[in-house]
Amino acid sequence: MKAILEKLYYNEQLSYNEALDSLQKIGTGQFNNSEIASFLTVYLMRNISVDELSGFRDALLNLCIKVDLSNYNTIDLCGTGGDEKDTFNISTLSSFVLAGAGYKVAKHGNYGVSSGCGSSNVLEYLGYEFSNNIDKIKKEIAQANITFLHAPLFHPAMKYVAPIRRELKQKTFFNMLGPLVNPSFPKAQSVGVYNLEVARIYSYLLQKSNQNFSIIYSLDGYDEISLTGETKIITKNTEQVILPEYFGLNIIKAEQIVGGKNVEQSAKIFVNILENKATQAQKNVVLANSAIAINTIIPDKSILDCVDEAKESLESGNALKSLKIFLNK
Repeated sequence: MKAILEKLYYNEQLSYNEALDSLQKIGTGQFNNSEIASFLTVYLMRNISVDELSGFRDALLNLCIKVDLSNYNTIDLCGTGGDEKDTFNISTLSSFVLAGAGYKVAKHGNYGVSSGCGSSNVLEYLGYEFSNNIDKIKKEIAQANITFLHAPLFHPAMKYVAPIRRELKQKTFFNMLGPLVNPSFPKAQSVGVYNLEVARIYSYLLQKSNQNFSIIYSLDGYDEISLTGETKIITKNTEQVILPEYFGLNIIKAEQIVGGKNVEQSAKIFVNILENKATQAQKNVVLANSAIAINTIIPDKSILDCVDEAKESLESGNALKSLKIFLNK
């Protein structure tokens, strides 16, 4: 690690192979906490390169516990986090809206690190038991149209990094890796990012994949469609900046989509939305993100039809039904 750290300290970039090897060694416990912290800190001070992120991604995928869901046309809705906006759990809610509409969702998630309440926090509070049992996973997909892949159970390499990330309390390149290392290798990906540089890198990496994808960045800083202003959307074939009216929706204010101050409050917001008791702003932001995800799976479907489909799932109670089946309640 000493040679790698010295290279990084002189502001040099790692090659793909150096990045791959470094993270595989971190993920197999070959470096101490101080070395890992130093390694992470470098990337708090400069942007990551495409080769570095590609190497880190492949290292985690090499080390992960893989899940074969190839019989299903799955999508993952996942954000990088790290936008410091403290919204409620929009991508997780949108995942259940898609499940309620009949789409198969393989949601990859974790506890909040740079945010107060991640997808794992809220689902665990609601009574969900994390598992990497393939029979349980496939049963959830078959019956509820959704399964949840709690990252630490599928990425044992993370146990060497997780305590350091918690102590740093900063977004690191692991925020960027989360959406790229779903162990089930979904066929579609709707992913929010926290800045345009990350959007550019994601676009480069995902263009090389066989996935349909949408990369989302709201230009006022959100890693999701916030409806608070303009949003940049990058797909395999298009790149555009859209306004809320693109979805037939009105612009909203930032304070209207703030999450809870703790997990209990966040879970209450979560359930209220699925019970169709949300404010119009909360509901609309979930519909917009759900619509983009549906459009990612079926690019030929008009975005307004996607909004209507998401709305039907939410208002009919089908999204809530998927949650109840998923929780065995």
